[in-house]
Amino acid sequence: MVDAIIIGAGACGLMCAVQAGFLGKQVILLEKNDKAGAKILISGGGRCNYTNLFSSPANFISQNEHFCKSAFSQWTVEDSVSFFETYGIFGREKTLGQLFPENNKAKDIVGVFTSLCDNLGQSIRLQADVKSVQRKEDGRFVVTYDHQGKSKTLEAPAVVIASGGLPVQKMGATDFGLRIAKEFGLKIVPTAPALVPLTVTGKDAEWFASLSGNSIFSRVSNDRISFEENILFTHWGLSGPAILQISSYWRPGEWVELDLLPGKNILELIEQERQQNGKRSLLTLLAQLYTRKIADALAKYLPVDKNLASLSKADLQTIEQQIHYFRVKPAGDKGYDRAEVMRGGVDTSELSSKTLEAKKVPGLYFGGECVDVTGWLGGYNFQWAWASGFVIAQSI
Repeated sequence: MVDAIIIGAGACGLMCAVQAGFLGKQVILLEKNDKAGAKILISGGGRCNYTNLFSSPANFISQNEHFCKSAFSQWTVEDSVSFFETYGIFGREKTLGQLFPENNKAKDIVGVFTSLCDNLGQSIRLQADVKSVQRKEDGRFVVTYDHQGKSKTLEAPAVVIASGGLPVQKMGATDFGLRIAKEFGLKIVPTAPALVPLTVTGKDAEWFASLSGNSIFSRVSNDRISFEENILFTHWGLSGPAILQISSYWRPGEWVELDLLPGKNILELIEQERQQNGKRSLLTLLAQLYTRKIADALAKYLPVDKNLASLSKADLQTIEQQIHYFRVKPAGDKGYDRAEVMRGGVDTSELSSKTLEAKKVPGLYFGGECVDVTGWLGGYNFQWAWASGFVIAQSI
């Protein structure tokens, strides 16, 4: 007899199992992959940015911006840091509050959970492909799954759906959590890839492709938000941290604006150079500000061969527009297999913010990525996974 069946041994499911074990509750984790924490293992290039020191509800996208506040008050960033330090993982801050294990090994994060599950008697069944979740008249749940060619069933008073979102299919990602929610009559907020590279097609595609591999610190904006980090030109468009961040707020058909020189004023720099040596060309100045490759590429849009003294008022307006307000209309994104996370998911109005239990279906819980709570790039989504796993464990 177990207290709960957890479907998905990812970040949320593993934390839920461990925290339940600390409370003396017994659970069984069913994991489709042949190893626990498969997505943890590949995150951050195998280094695992496991939380963010600056994490707050403001760093999350949801139809209900207040929903995640309860979970984050119950399990804070300090709780995450302390939890991992207790089991020998000390964080090293990279940029913008991103915390990585000192030894940069994601497998050590997974190792904490698998060891604790072992010590606490929490069973992890790998290669267990769940086929159905049904609720009996007495309120108990029956979970049917395939394991090593055989169909098996488990029964418990609670089921936790921690099966992740739609990225990445090769890691076993499916719409399982969304299907189960729909089967039980829960609403779904439309889903889309998030933290994902953006594609550029049409007349500008060749220009972007010509800069493939070049990176530049920029401010990337739309009507809703802006981010200052690197962008990366690719042979199919744009990537890099700032682009991944804005992608979560971008919708098809919208423009994105790039400030290619944030914190500086290109017109002031030109005026300063003019006074010192007006015979210098605009290209020479741009080559001081950017790589030569980017400076040369800007020749498509700017009068780079003119010397600074001869730039007209119209020239200066063009330069300011292209450097500080460079506009691009992405054709689309690279899809779920290149996305870090999924936007949308189980509608938060269907869940208790305190416990993450479905209001209509007592004993059924949803946590992690399948819920309509999507964090920024930089450890935020792991913080949500840990927090949601913790709060569910308190209630099952």
